Amino acid sequence: MGDMVGNAMGNAAGHAAGHHEAADGLIAEPAEPAEREIDLDHLEDARFEDAPVAGISFEGVPTEDIPVEGAPTEDSPVEGAPGYLEQRRAIEAVLMVAESPVEPTMLAQLLELPPATVDQICDDLARSYRDDQRGFELARVAGGYRFQSHPEMAPYIERFVLEGQSARLSAAALESLAIVAYKQPISRAQVAAIRGVNSDGVLRTLCIRGYVTEVARDPGPGQALLYGTTTLLLERLGLDKIEDLPPLGDFVPGPEVMDALEQGLRP
Repeated sequence: MGDMVGNAMGNAAGHAAGHHEAADGLIAEPAEPAEREIDLDHLEDARFEDAPVAGISFEGVPTEDIPVEGAPTEDSPVEGAPGYLEQRRAIEAVLMVAESPVEPTMLAQLLELPPATVDQICDDLARSYRDDQRGFELARVAGGYRFQSHPEMAPYIERFVLEGQSARLSAAALESLAIVAYKQPISRAQVAAIRGVNSDGVLRTLCIRGYVTEVARDPGPGQALLYGTTTLLLERLGLDKIEDLPPLGDFVPGPEVMDALEQGLRP
């Protein structure tokens, strides 16, 4: 009888141990999440749903409110955008009716855009005109933008502007204008000293034409008037600033030419 009771108790203990081991197998310790390697070379192709983050939900967040680095802003000129075409047309219309080059700051105020954006739109316009091989171009002159005929069309322009023949400057006026352009600010006496003749009448003509103007007074004795060039001259020459004039060294004869001239002048 004692042996039977002992065997029964042993079997019960064995069954209890087996159930305990089975329970241990069913209720396992929570495993730590495995670290996921991120391929930095293909990071831009990754999507949020491929890598869920605990405690963070992107539901209900409008994607247009999330800033993206390098994406165009509202004021940046994006070709093909609805506002971009209107901005181009507005710049073309203003430059078409303007009598003088329009500065980028003025265009920026009219279009309510940053000046850098206006410069970029003007660059796009100029490039499109070059690609289409138009007879005109958008050029930056005297600190602003303007439309002007293409240099290759000069022969046709010369034929058209026949009445401009009588308005040409004389050789003396061109000579004085060159002196003022390269030596400004300069007085009448200094211009006359360089030319070797009186230049009062020539300077008055240049002032009437709008190419030369009074810019200051000499602080020395007599306080002579000093003359300089105007933006109108820059427009006529197609230059952005007076520093863009070609250097005088390009027009000075070389040593061999000077030696030949001296030899010819000797008796």
